[in-house]
Amino acid sequence: MDKITHYNYFLKNIIYKSFFLLIFIIVLSSCRKKEHLVQVEGVRIEINDTTPNHPDIEAFIQPYRMHVNKTLDSTLAYAPETYSKNDGILNTAIGNLMADIILEQANPFFMSKTKNAIDMALLNHGGIRAPIPKGNITARTAYQVMPFENSIIVVEMKGIHIRELIAYLQKSRKAHPISGLKLTVDKDFNIIKALINNKEIKDEEVYFVATNDYLYNGGDEMYFFKESVNAHPINYKVRNAMIDYFKKVDTIGPMIDDRFLQIN
Repeated sequence: MDKITHYNYFLKNIIYKSFFLLIFIIVLSSCRKKEHLVQVEGVRIEINDTTPNHPDIEAFIQPYRMHVNKTLDSTLAYAPETYSKNDGILNTAIGNLMADIILEQANPFFMSKTKNAIDMALLNHGGIRAPIPKGNITARTAYQVMPFENSIIVVEMKGIHIRELIAYLQKSRKAHPISGLKLTVDKDFNIIKALINNKEIKDEEVYFVATNDYLYNGGDEMYFFKESVNAHPINYKVRNAMIDYFKKVDTIGPMIDDRFLQIN
């Protein structure tokens, strides 16, 4: 056997052996029992005021903290008095302000989208989470008053269903913030007068009511919104509407008025 023939034979032998070895490994691997994750264990690590600060982390976040605090604490407007949701019975200065802000700030967005104007606004008394203190008003003030991520939504409602909204206000007897709607009730909370835009409410007329997405979805048991003809979400948070309003005024001057009034 010459050298070339011998070499070819040797090479072929190596190839065949390698091939059969590879097949054997594949078969052996396929027969191995597969492992499955059967349990996950974890440990709860509490992070609170007693957790020591890590110098490297603190150094990293400090510039961001300074920027955020500067943005939140920049003066936007001035409050001559402290305004609390507990200052009135059926309407409060802070509630009137918030409902008026929703109506004023959301209306341009809604008109550009639908060519219609918002008729009234309704929020909830419990959604006001802090007073507006006397002094400088900042973005932080808006976050304290409205810490939720609620967005404005405009709902189309017939007058017959607006009457359900009014019945809710009669029953709750709280200072839920309203704007554009004027209610006068007697000592037993029977309706004496109910007006939208200073006009009598017509059962079949469609009214555009601004509220927030939480209330629209039945929050605070405001289920009457589900009777709406249509709904128009506005990508505008209630808190951002407040901040934008504060930026364009120098001094706020909300008042308790006659928009929800009881006559004895």
